[in-house]
Amino acid sequence: MFESLSNRLQDVFQSIKGETRLTEATVENVLREIRLALLEADVNFKVVKAFVDRVRDRAMDQAVLKSLTPSQQVIKIVRDELLALFGDAKGGLTDTSARPRVILMLGLQGSGKTTTTGKLAKWLAKQGRHPIVVSTDVRRPAAIQQLAIVAQQAGVRVHDPVGNMDPVSRTKSALAEAKAVGNDVVIVDTAGRLHIDDELMKELVAIREVAGPTDLLYVADAMTGQDAIKSAGEFNAQMGITGVVLTKIDGDARGGAALSVVSVVGVPIAFVGSGEKLEDLEPFHADRFVSRMLGMGDVLSLIEKAEEVIDQGDAEKLEAKIRKGGFTLEDFRDQLRMLKRMGPLEKIMGMLPGMGGMKELAGQRPDEKQLSRIEAIINSMTPAERKQADILDGSRRKRVAKGSGTTVEDVNRLLKQFVEMQRMLKMVGQMTGEPIAAAPKKKKKKSPFSLMR
Repeated sequence: MFESLSNRLQDVFQSIKGETRLTEATVENVLREIRLALLEADVNFKVVKAFVDRVRDRAMDQAVLKSLTPSQQVIKIVRDELLALFGDAKGGLTDTSARPRVILMLGLQGSGKTTTTGKLAKWLAKQGRHPIVVSTDVRRPAAIQQLAIVAQQAGVRVHDPVGNMDPVSRTKSALAEAKAVGNDVVIVDTAGRLHIDDELMKELVAIREVAGPTDLLYVADAMTGQDAIKSAGEFNAQMGITGVVLTKIDGDARGGAALSVVSVVGVPIAFVGSGEKLEDLEPFHADRFVSRMLGMGDVLSLIEKAEEVIDQGDAEKLEAKIRKGGFTLEDFRDQLRMLKRMGPLEKIMGMLPGMGGMKELAGQRPDEKQLSRIEAIINSMTPAERKQADILDGSRRKRVAKGSGTTVEDVNRLLKQFVEMQRMLKMVGQMTGEPIAAAPKKKKKKSPFSLMR
């Protein structure tokens, strides 16, 4: 996510790292590189100018220039000002007592609006809400059917009155069904266009008047950069949007839209979509976003993902086994499966502090297939071999390699890594009295090291 901008900013900070004294000339050089990095990232030029001016005013302070850690001070200033670009708004949806809550999904055609509707419905369902979705896109071929399929995948109710092709009427009947059945959220997927026109706006205004929405979310393709910002501004001027959802953010190497939208449009980023799966929608957290951009990781998001896939009871059993030196290949396989459920490896690694700045890994992507190969090797072993790896002699290793479609070298490499891991885990288990592998309890954020022991 935003690899290009992230790498540029980290290079800038690396150039002043370790400096015991900064001059005004050095600060100006840093600011010039930051300005170029932001402009190349397609950040709005007015936003860039204001940002650089604010950083300059703070960085040129004599207390900063003469401090014992001036480079760290500059990095902190940049981080603070990046956070300021997003304002103090929190991600997600604002609190409301309205029942049902009505959410209008707005946006141009091709922005991912219908898929995002399904993602949002699933996210709300996980929060304990009971959403119902309805499509008012009666012109685009198969648009209604597409939402029905997405809703089915998300496991949420869909309103589709057969034969009713009037957008306003479909909205009205969806509200009636929600009240009758007991759905506490109605999500209206509105029609998109390739461009903003009067006909579209008249239709949206009519739907808004009937629905009385609590939320008007504008769905924008992050990869379109300033075009997304421009259209969001036009929608806001005519409809009064309450938040922006940036889709395809995982494919955006620049980040211009995200850094510009709040300052230019004047509305917060509510959610970001970072993949094709229905689970790939998360509330926007500016602090986590900026930390990942600067290579500082995103431990809180990592913990939350771990909480979703780690069973507390299983984790406690595994911890006890590790303390006794009983960590087996079977346990290792189970941990790999858990890791795969957390999401793409590249995304997970981006949440680890310091990983973004490891230049030795530049150009290398985490190999998802390697995890599958490791799992195949372990699955080709007998239960006894998985529990006691030291019985795997040469003939057994040949059999495992043949059964898993790998080579003996692959098996040897895995076993060597496993023995080393086993040794380290045993050492950690003996040295610390803190949980090693236990899943973090809800609402209690643990140290990131508890996930990596």
